[in-house]
Amino acid sequence: MSYRPTNTKRTPPQRRFVKPSFSSLIEKKRDGLEFSQEEIRYIIDSTLDGEIPQHQLAALLMAIYFANMSAQESTILTEEMMLSGEVIDLSHIAKPKIDKYSTGGVGDKTSLVLVPLAMAAGVVVPMMCGPEHDHVISTLDKLAAIPGFRGTLSIEAFQSQLARVGGAIVAQDKQLAPADAKLSALRHETGTIPSLPLITGSVLSRKLAEGSEGLVIDVKWGNGSFITNLEQAKQLARTMTRVGRSMKRRCVALVTDMNQPLGDSVGTALEVKEAIKLLKNEGTEDMKELVLKLGMEIVRLAGVAGSTLSAKQTVQRHLTDGSALAKFKDLIKAQGGDASYIDHPEKFPAAKHIRKLPAPKRGYVHTINAAMIAHGVHLLGAGRSAPGDKIDHSVGVSEIKKVATQMKQGEPLMMIHYNDEAKCEQALEHFKNAYRLAPKRPTPPPLVVERVA
Repeated sequence: MSYRPTNTKRTPPQRRFVKPSFSSLIEKKRDGLEFSQEEIRYIIDSTLDGEIPQHQLAALLMAIYFANMSAQESTILTEEMMLSGEVIDLSHIAKPKIDKYSTGGVGDKTSLVLVPLAMAAGVVVPMMCGPEHDHVISTLDKLAAIPGFRGTLSIEAFQSQLARVGGAIVAQDKQLAPADAKLSALRHETGTIPSLPLITGSVLSRKLAEGSEGLVIDVKWGNGSFITNLEQAKQLARTMTRVGRSMKRRCVALVTDMNQPLGDSVGTALEVKEAIKLLKNEGTEDMKELVLKLGMEIVRLAGVAGSTLSAKQTVQRHLTDGSALAKFKDLIKAQGGDASYIDHPEKFPAAKHIRKLPAPKRGYVHTINAAMIAHGVHLLGAGRSAPGDKIDHSVGVSEIKKVATQMKQGEPLMMIHYNDEAKCEQALEHFKNAYRLAPKRPTPPPLVVERVA
């Protein structure tokens, strides 16, 4: 069965294309010249076929990293990567189909809230999750804390669930954008992950292949993101929205702060429990703010709400009337999970031990290194060092004190949930080094830095 809609066929070349040598393509990009559509198509086809040697493909990625790509090149690259595999057709579903993507952040559990929230508002959310960056716990690993939850569905089951329930959160299907999988693996090995055109091509090719009509993007910057430069984050937001529009998709991006963990917990079960609180309109102010702003963008992009006020009222209504929480239970049930854990979060596994991280002195929390906290949580057992490693869903940190919080000596900066004393001692060094206290209260950073639409 083919899933590719008829309107996503490749345009035939305008003239006979003479295949260039791979070395000439590397030299062309090295010298800052622009690739043609035929050349980009040839690169993607050669990547898929294994025709281009790995060392030359690595050199090509490095040339792109240093010489960049124009907006037109980025658009062509995205489209060719999208068309390298199947493209799911969701045209039989009448409701608007909008997805949300985040570049990944420490403690970011917004997808767990936004997907059912959008579903409650009448938006279909076809969310397929790709691989996360090293220190980030994936949405699917968090959902795996719910017994029975299936994070993998066939494309047919994915389409069926979207039509029946209105949303799905699943692993990326290998039939979609296979060229991206090959390029992404090599980008990890060659240090070219931060390349803006390669990020854009990777994300949009996957997201648009899953059948989305529009996309809300959360571009995170800071010490808890792989994008540590604010201007680079803004440029990525502009590039992705520009390419999305060029491909006739509705697209909006928010640039958000990731210089401290989002919410007050990092882990798997701990973050799911925090998400449940948010679906009851409880939880931390930063999570509420980000859910509200991203949710407003989703319902506006979908055409469910017109004005800013209407969008805000729509999001707040579904968080307060219980409809978003009900949709979360529907999604969990549809994917085989035990929804009783949503009604009774106390059923989630609890760690054997909980200890506080005491503040070493009086003062205000001046800075937090979110990546250090993530690495510490990983050491506790909440992450994977290799594919197939078992995750301990009970461990993590909670009650994280945020930037500008006043502390007394000995007060807890966070609570550490652990099962293994040796692992806790290893993680403790990361947690201690993550915090810096100062006598003067700093100005908390704005959560949303810029909106790009």
